[in-house]
Amino acid sequence: MQQLLQRGAAMMQHRNEESLDASWDDLKLFLACAKYKSFRNAAEELGLTSTTLMRRIDRLEESIGCKLFLRDQSGLTLSDEGTAMISDVSLMERHAFNVFRRASRSSNDTAGTVRVAVTEGPGNFWILPRLIDFQKTYRKITVDLRCAMEQADVARLESDIAIQLEPPTNPDLIVAKLGRLHIYPFVSKGYESLHGVPATLAELKNHRIVKQSAPQVDDTAYARILGLKSLEGIVGIKTNSSIGVLYAVERGAGIGFLPTVSIALGAPLVAVDLGASHHADLWLTYHKEFRSSERHKIVVDWLKKIFDPKTYPCFRDEFIHPNALVPMMAAARESVGLTGYIATAPT
Repeated sequence: MQQLLQRGAAMMQHRNEESLDASWDDLKLFLACAKYKSFRNAAEELGLTSTTLMRRIDRLEESIGCKLFLRDQSGLTLSDEGTAMISDVSLMERHAFNVFRRASRSSNDTAGTVRVAVTEGPGNFWILPRLIDFQKTYRKITVDLRCAMEQADVARLESDIAIQLEPPTNPDLIVAKLGRLHIYPFVSKGYESLHGVPATLAELKNHRIVKQSAPQVDDTAYARILGLKSLEGIVGIKTNSSIGVLYAVERGAGIGFLPTVSIALGAPLVAVDLGASHHADLWLTYHKEFRSSERHKIVVDWLKKIFDPKTYPCFRDEFIHPNALVPMMAAARESVGLTGYIATAPT
């Protein structure tokens, strides 16, 4: 009996040692599979092949001695064991990110890189021109500006600071509302001369719409705002790029829904008054760890300043007609040396 107990204890010790050999890299793959609920989607995001990812998950399951996922044609579902494990692994990841976050900043350091992720339009047409003057003042701070419609996950170190259209719910993040983008239909002056503009929603069927389909963009908003069941037959161009929408509208491709700040900055566009508009709030978010980083505080304060609705009325909560914004924004443009519109279309 004593021999059996000793042998059982030895087997348990051997199992524990095997479990301790589980790779942290494999645990991160487990989190990705749980997030995307698909080997294929997770593999694409991680830059791996599906076969490699499946083999790594098999190895992890063998190492810890249980199945983490139920696999069927619809994708991956966490098993009871996987569900019990997910919170612990997520907590491990959060602590790991905090280690790297602390290592990347110094409490009183005003020199170094600050990574800022923002959607395309505000990033390219609002932040970037002002970033030039910021850099003249803070020459030791490098702002790494990423302009994309994909939302960066600040908690997972994809960016230090993010400006996005949905507020995050992670309690480790600081969130502040910057302002509001008011979305309105526009055409080019050339389009108006050739085709006119619709005076009512019913007249839209005689025109073409330039539509944006991208992450952070509500794909159902167009039809809902216009009171239509669908946009079938009136979409001429569809693109994932907000800059692409502006370019296409400027070149006379059709009616595009753009932030009113576009015309306030001097874009040669004509507002289409259909009684339809939309808005999207801009949220600034960063991790609590960066509260003690001087360079991050400088960038956060600067971003809040350049989106201040009191200074820049295009970001107020209340809607202001684009034509009324033009004279209101003239002083704001001149204050940063933007005496002319930075066109996307060739002249």
